[in-house]
Amino acid sequence: MIEFTGERVVPGQVDVDLWNEHLARYAFAARLACGKRVLDAGCGSGYGSAELAATACSVIGLDVSADALGYARQSYRSPNASFIEASCASLPIASQSIDLVVAFEVIEHVADWQAFLQDVQRVLAPGGRLILSTPNKDYYAETRRHTGPNPYHVHEFDFAEFTRELQARFVHVAVYLENHVEAIAFQQTDSPPYGTPELLQVGGAADPATAHFFLAVCSADPQPPPAFLYVPSTANILRERELHIDKLEIDLTRLRSEKQELVDMFRAQTAELAEMSAGYEAKIAELQTELAEMSAGYEAKIGELENENLAKTSWGQRLDAEVNHLQGQLNLVRASRWVKVGNRLGVGPALDLGPALDQ
Repeated sequence: MIEFTGERVVPGQVDVDLWNEHLARYAFAARLACGKRVLDAGCGSGYGSAELAATACSVIGLDVSADALGYARQSYRSPNASFIEASCASLPIASQSIDLVVAFEVIEHVADWQAFLQDVQRVLAPGGRLILSTPNKDYYAETRRHTGPNPYHVHEFDFAEFTRELQARFVHVAVYLENHVEAIAFQQTDSPPYGTPELLQVGGAADPATAHFFLAVCSADPQPPPAFLYVPSTANILRERELHIDKLEIDLTRLRSEKQELVDMFRAQTAELAEMSAGYEAKIAELQTELAEMSAGYEAKIGELENENLAKTSWGQRLDAEVNHLQGQLNLVRASRWVKVGNRLGVGPALDLGPALDQ
């Protein structure tokens, strides 16, 4: 099973509204595919190719994603449908071999969309048609103003550019506006899930500026298909709204619960930080007191050592004075004539008179 990423629709993985708006385009195209050789360019998971294959002579589903094509081949086996991996910018299809090219929500994904349109013209047989759709750039920008642009879209079109570029390449271009509408449907219980209503009445002129999607039928045939109203099997709008509201309420309850958990977590962390901060402040005060005591002790010790050094200095000075005094007395003794005579006669203490005393 491939995963829905937002780039390609996967059956069973999208909400009903998104599924219906994609399936409705293939129901529109199925009216023109009867007995035709059809190319479904950008076929994605293949559900649309399967819709077309129900009435077409043959259908080729083409996509650049190997995973999507693997899902298509496994889920939508049909003797008149095949799937090939290729880029829409360069179609590996023989020239003039296709009666109908279908390209829904593709052109905005292709970087060289001009080359894509040119290649479509090449593969179309005389009298062939191109049906393509794309989201309204202006409407899309408004609805995605909070989430940002679609990362899978390379180039989006407003109504003027979309119409102008198609009319520059095809003789006849009929542009349709695709919108979700509210209506009252009367259906037989044994009627198919879709079909053309007996009467289609639209109040007021269509406004391209507010349209959700543009869909164009391009051909050499001046007769465009009539307007089309798609009534899906799950078309009870009130029921769908109720289900959607229920889902929103569940999501809102979950978000409120998650919010409360975050608030509780924040409060707990705030209390923990406050407690840690108080502990750090007490520890800092304790260290500051200890540091002050150590500083006072060091200062007292320094004073004691200074006093001791001063005492030692005074003692040393007195000792030096006594030594100098004794040296002076000794020098007087050495200089005494009687000591010199005693030394010569070998009488008295033996003193080292030094060189100066021998003169």
